[in-house]
Amino acid sequence: MNKTFSIPIRVYYEDTDTGGVVYHSNYLNFMERARTEWLRSFGFEQDELRRRDGVIFAVSAVNIAFRRPARFNELLAVTVEVVRRGAASLTLAQEVRRADEVLASAEVRIACIDAERFAPVAIPAAVAARIVAARGESGSR
Repeated sequence: MNKTFSIPIRVYYEDTDTGGVVYHSNYLNFMERARTEWLRSFGFEQDELRRRDGVIFAVSAVNIAFRRPARFNELLAVTVEVVRRGAASLTLAQEVRRADEVLASAEVRIACIDAERFAPVAIPAAVAARIVAARGESGSR
């Protein structure tokens, strides 16, 4: 599997301001969709993880840089790549691109938390194993 996951996203009118430029907070929405599809590509649904394992993934930190504007009706690519893996968290590099041009880039830290207590817990073993395999890791962090 490729280490960088990517999904296409079309910019809809609702994503833009009156000038047809994507509103800044929508880049975070695009990145959230990509993370959901990335997890789905491993065979995991977030509602099933909550039901079966009692965990949810929550964003704990975001550092984002806006470089160029995206506009109404453009087709973008939104990427996800794991840059660090901890026992209960992942740090992801994400980009919103138009062809080869980076429009926004972010480092996103997500925490695995107990769905009831909202306390950090270890990433379920099956999820961690798929991430390790996708990254080509030997099992070390």
